Amino acid sequence: MAFAKRFSLFFAFVFGCISIGYSQKPGIQINDSRNGEPIAFAHVLFEGLASKKQTTGITDIKGYTVNPVTEISLVTTTYIGYQTFTDTIWPGASLKIKLRSLTYNMDEVVVTGQYTPQAVDKSIFRVRVIGANQIDQRASNNLNELMAGELNIRSMNDGALGSRITLQGLGGEHIKFLIDGVPVIGRMNGNIDLGQLNLYNVEHIEVIEGPMSVIYGSNALAGVINIITKEPKYTTIDANAEGYYESVGVYNTNANVSLRKNHWSGSVAGARNFFEGFSAVDTSRSKRWKPKRQLNNDLSLQYAKNAFKLRLTSSYFDELLIDKGNLLQPYYETAFDNHFHTKRFTGKIDMSSKVAKDRYLNVLGSYAYYNRVKNTYFNDLTTLEKKLTLNPSEQDTSTFGQYLLRAEFSKSTDSSPFNYQLGVDLNLETGFGKRILDQRQQLGDYAAFLSVKINPAPRLMLQPGLRYSYNTKYKAPLVYSLNLKYDLAEEVSFRASYAKGFRAPSLKELYLEFVDVNHNVRGNENLEAENSQNINLALHYRHEKTTYDYGAELNLFYNNISNSISLASLDPESSLYTYVNVDKMVTQGYEVNFNNRIYPWLEVKLGFVQTGRKQVFSDSLDNTMIYSTDVISNINYLWRKTDMRFSVYYKYNGDYPEVFIGDNNQVFRTIMQGYHTMDVTLSRMLWRNQLNLQAGVKNLFNNTNINIKGDTGGGGIHSGGTGSSPVGWGRTFFVKLAFSFKKF
Repeated sequence: MAFAKRFSLFFAFVFGCISIGYSQKPGIQINDSRNGEPIAFAHVLFEGLASKKQTTGITDIKGYTVNPVTEISLVTTTYIGYQTFTDTIWPGASLKIKLRSLTYNMDEVVVTGQYTPQAVDKSIFRVRVIGANQIDQRASNNLNELMAGELNIRSMNDGALGSRITLQGLGGEHIKFLIDGVPVIGRMNGNIDLGQLNLYNVEHIEVIEGPMSVIYGSNALAGVINIITKEPKYTTIDANAEGYYESVGVYNTNANVSLRKNHWSGSVAGARNFFEGFSAVDTSRSKRWKPKRQLNNDLSLQYAKNAFKLRLTSSYFDELLIDKGNLLQPYYETAFDNHFHTKRFTGKIDMSSKVAKDRYLNVLGSYAYYNRVKNTYFNDLTTLEKKLTLNPSEQDTSTFGQYLLRAEFSKSTDSSPFNYQLGVDLNLETGFGKRILDQRQQLGDYAAFLSVKINPAPRLMLQPGLRYSYNTKYKAPLVYSLNLKYDLAEEVSFRASYAKGFRAPSLKELYLEFVDVNHNVRGNENLEAENSQNINLALHYRHEKTTYDYGAELNLFYNNISNSISLASLDPESSLYTYVNVDKMVTQGYEVNFNNRIYPWLEVKLGFVQTGRKQVFSDSLDNTMIYSTDVISNINYLWRKTDMRFSVYYKYNGDYPEVFIGDNNQVFRTIMQGYHTMDVTLSRMLWRNQLNLQAGVKNLFNNTNINIKGDTGGGGIHSGGTGSSPVGWGRTFFVKLAFSFKKF
């Protein structure tokens, strides 16, 4: 009995000490919502409701931090790769928090084409979101590198003009590129050089496949790609720095810092990129991939209080691309070099406010400036003397400006069966330069649009839309669209869209004469505007469990463009081309996606797409639809024992047809042969997750130039010439080191 009594007293003493210990240390325990594991080094911000006094904490290796508050306080928890969590806590209380992973979460918030920001699976549009984690895992430096690995997107390159893509078989002027809702200015030969759109300051990218002409007007027939930049939200100080080296001769550095105090926040970011140039057979000064230097700078200032936000931003881009010529006979000591100096500036003011219970007002104004200077130098390599050539045609400056005013008023309530959005979209583009007709031209497009969202049944959503435009050169038709989303079951959704599109020719297609060592393109002021009809269907299935989810998606698309604008050869000897209207451009195809995730250590994505393209030049020709095939397979694996992440990105780009018009209106077709690409990366977080070390190999199959062969085609379509197209600079190895510091 005595022993039992002593044992009971000892047990009570130990239990009491444990209880007292816990009562003396109330705190917060943070775990992963899916697997229940503790989250170490998460940041916790305590803010008193009355005093507004702020205190910070960081969880230990067990995901725990003490509760220091002396009054009722808001507690905000943040951690890289997880959703921010906010709750209230009392003095002396304990709280258990489960954070949801963003990497494996399907509830990403999107803004492109939406009435108000909403989860991607609730959007009536089919939106593809590429988050910051995916960009980091791929080690992509610019938009071209990132998009080249995506399904139903084909990337092509030009040594002087840079990279371009096609989406659903359409490219050039048919894809709208936005940065925070502002169109990117500076298309050369109809394309934005995606190598100039760097990703060092990007939060995520939203891709909408299919026509968005009602909301975004011209250039949105194939879809919209909107780059969303970072903005300070929860941190008092957020600083990042990154260095990147690639064995081909790429040296990139960037840094950004943001500050936030009360309702004000601001940020500054900068980057410098350098590329030495590359040729598969490097026997001279001239390189197929031209050496270049890029500078970027971004500034922002923001005021936010309650439901009101005002943000001022500016971005500046400066690129110097050098096209070195071959050494000249007889002594091989002189050469002609072309320097292409590009500058792009964008200033923007963006205001959003909740003006009533469920009414919202958004106003965006911007000015964009684009300047491209070509200078030709005669280099004497014995004296190192460099002089501008005396021929005026070898020196050229082209300048473009764009003014934008966009205002939207919307009613948006999740519980309401009727919501709407109405707005105006005013655009004015100006062009200057001696290669522009009369040295100055301008083109205005002023539009009003209306979109209505109707829920006639709990699982059915309809969204018809109208857009009326006044174009200063072309009579614009009424553009309309109808979108539908129907949830067949909790895990199955169906989306459908039909839209009519309109695109007026751009200033460059109408008036610009573009000439350099490789190009001689003349504008055509007699072009007609394009009209299109577009249909998209998508069936999506997703099954989710606590630590496991999988899904599949089937997409069908059809695009029919009348008066399609294409390049035609006027003089083969001088390589002179101009823009002409052809009868019709048709693209159609289907896409299948499958994803499988085992949280948090494995993610597998598979995809297959067939895209058909047909250009109809006359009814007498055999205009057969020619198909190309793309396949992707992406695997991300986390070796939890070492906390190392392995990523493999594979893509097969099938044979790709191109059709063009030669002299005497002859139609030619070529086929670029298919090729395989693969990137492998390895990364690991170090030093309390503030340092990320990444290394890997890109272009594992060593692609450089892909052969182009003529295809007889039949029915009056002739075989084009042979040659090659640059798709990569061979197998390379890279290493990247990124540092992040946050203070809450």
